[in-house]
Amino acid sequence: MGSTRMKIDLNCDMGEGFGPWVMGHDSDLLECVTSANIACGFHAGDPMIMLETCRRAVKHGVAIGAHPGFDDKQGFGRRRILGLSSREVETLVAYQIGALQAVARLAGGSVTHVKAHGALSNMACEDERMASAIARAIHQVDRELVFVVMPFTELETAGKVSGLTLVREVFADRGYEDNGLLMPRHEPGAVLQDEDEIADRVLEMVRTQSIPTRSGRTLRTPIDTICLHGDTPGALTIAHTIRSLCREAGVAVKAFV
Repeated sequence: MGSTRMKIDLNCDMGEGFGPWVMGHDSDLLECVTSANIACGFHAGDPMIMLETCRRAVKHGVAIGAHPGFDDKQGFGRRRILGLSSREVETLVAYQIGALQAVARLAGGSVTHVKAHGALSNMACEDERMASAIARAIHQVDRELVFVVMPFTELETAGKVSGLTLVREVFADRGYEDNGLLMPRHEPGAVLQDEDEIADRVLEMVRTQSIPTRSGRTLRTPIDTICLHGDTPGALTIAHTIRSLCREAGVAVKAFV
């Protein structure tokens, strides 16, 4: 890895419960990750969950990010909603960022980054119009916010055009197509389960700055952050194993902000 010490951020989508319903292992994961993407009440979450997650993030020194998605709790934001205008996409993203900014301040923290959720992100990865609307919303709300994007996508392109600071993300437990997009969840190999395999794969991606695809190709790209899904079986074990492997390999685990 040369003389320059490498570093990587570990992020996790959090606050994705609702009322008494709990999703993921937020409390434990906040002791391990360095950035938290917090649901803003549309695909999941509610004001009290947002507040409690922000408070815990502040306590552990974890960076707080907005995780806007479609207004679709029943589908957990993973169903594609068609027919929204650019202005509607821009507004729903701005609305959610603003909500979390207010709650984060109430918790004694501040929002540092934005990462689109689920179907909103997947659609925007392929749709220039949607991607541009998301980037515009972030820029208009606060141009200092960092935009977390998947490389090789329209989101990355829109972020560059908007002048936002970009952080390029890869997923620890997801398979990739040859074009850099995520494999559909229902296909074999799209969601990885083996904890050791996931951890080893993450370290290799960080070392080589590249993404392995389903056909065996590798796509070279800067990699700034690794996403861990809190609802993945063994998520906490995976997070600790990744941190341990990175430390042994001389890779510093720290927030990108």
